[in-house]
Amino acid sequence: MTPTDEAALVEKLYEFGQRLADSSGTKNESDYVGIITAAKGSSKSKQLAAQLIPRFFKHFPNLSSEAINAQLDLCEEDELGIRVQAIRGLPLLCKDTPRHLPKIADVLGQLLLAEESLEKDAVQKALMSLLRQDPKASLTALFEHVESPDENVREKVLLFVKDKVFPMKAEFLKPQEEMERHVTDLIKKSLQDVTGAEFKMFMDFLKGLSIFGDKASSERIQELLEIVEGQADLDAQFNVSDTDHIDRLMSCLYLALPIYMRGASNNKFLNYINKHLLPVFDMLSNDRQLDLLKNIAESSPHASAQDARSLLPSVLQLLKKYMPKRKTTEEVNYTFVECLLYSFHHLASKTPNTTNSLCGYKIVTGQPSDRLGEDFSDLFKDFTERITVVEELAKVTKKKLTQGIGEFGKAMVAAKDEAAKSELRAKQAKTTLGMRTCSNILSLTQPLHENSPVFLGDKRITLSWKEAPKAARTPHSGVKRGTAADNGMGATSGEKKVRVNEPLSRGGGRGFRGGWRGRSRGRGY
Repeated sequence: MTPTDEAALVEKLYEFGQRLADSSGTKNESDYVGIITAAKGSSKSKQLAAQLIPRFFKHFPNLSSEAINAQLDLCEEDELGIRVQAIRGLPLLCKDTPRHLPKIADVLGQLLLAEESLEKDAVQKALMSLLRQDPKASLTALFEHVESPDENVREKVLLFVKDKVFPMKAEFLKPQEEMERHVTDLIKKSLQDVTGAEFKMFMDFLKGLSIFGDKASSERIQELLEIVEGQADLDAQFNVSDTDHIDRLMSCLYLALPIYMRGASNNKFLNYINKHLLPVFDMLSNDRQLDLLKNIAESSPHASAQDARSLLPSVLQLLKKYMPKRKTTEEVNYTFVECLLYSFHHLASKTPNTTNSLCGYKIVTGQPSDRLGEDFSDLFKDFTERITVVEELAKVTKKKLTQGIGEFGKAMVAAKDEAAKSELRAKQAKTTLGMRTCSNILSLTQPLHENSPVFLGDKRITLSWKEAPKAARTPHSGVKRGTAADNGMGATSGEKKVRVNEPLSRGGGRGFRGGWRGRSRGRGY
């Protein structure tokens, strides 16, 4: 096309537009056809057509398909200016004709792949415009991409939802209860195949909705719990070599803990752990063993009496394993002992007479299961001997750690550079954590020497890892969990940095594309 022809075409477009504007678009269908045709013309005519097609779109419903296709073709032009202009016009195609909104939202979701900042900004603003027009239809269309096999589009849509939609839920989710219910259903449908990070993102959003807020009914709280239980895949056949499933289970249990604190019942996780994981405890890696015991400890205050009766024998068996019967020069895994003692107290407080036959305590509840007439003195002797030994070892270890903590100040002054100081701070953090672990063990063992002990089923004891030293904190980390070797209290060897276990990788999971999302298309948590 010569410059003269191009100028003539642009002038013709201006005439089409002027006539349509003068007639309010109700006549001159041929002019609108001319505008659509010009979308295949020169660069300037394409840019002008990208403005005029949306402007008069509502007046020619019989040409809607041709107009939409022309506008979408312009969104794929090589020239950035044309693409941006066409994208900006997409929301106008739905303004007065909402039936087209799902399709346009779907297209804009795909266009989130744009790399040019100007184009990316245009796509996001267009989507925000659609969300303000019809949040329900827009979100429905966007969430279709969350289930898409196209990983690139899926990831971009999720980032948009996370960064742009969720922070503006107060504006978009109206009427509130209806829209919150709708987006909850969309999320639940999308959870069939998500990563650990994605699942946590969705759960954080759901917990921020009013229907699941502080005043939520017990049914709503139970619904949240069932979402987490479903993601844990508790009905799957257990395979101890399936580390991805174990990681997912541990992460989901961590996410379920705050829900149990709100009164949710029927702890399926503890039943699953007792049935499948504890019997193969020795086959798990040290990290997974530690995570498992910490999860049990944190869950034990929320166990039912029935859960406690089932779980207590397994916990006690492990506790005896890690509490030596005689003094030993071998290292005691104090973190394991702390977890198990804490769990033992909370579980025993819910079913005290179960301990009669397990460790020889004489607990009278008036129930037929008290078994007070039977002789379990050997069990009592064995258990209390182990309690005494671990107490003495913990006292010695705590004394050594306390003596060592005073040396850090001098060493810090003598440190020559920031790297040396950082290393000292990390060692001090591990030492402090070890001291708290030993202190907790001594507080937990002290009541257990009597024939009828007092089980600490309250919040008197704070688990050592729940108050991480500032030196070990990292931005955005959740509960800090070092391995047995990390906190200086374990039996494993080797120097390792403190492992910070965020809620999405509490079992050493592989992160955003690890093993969790593996059930349908090979994706993993």
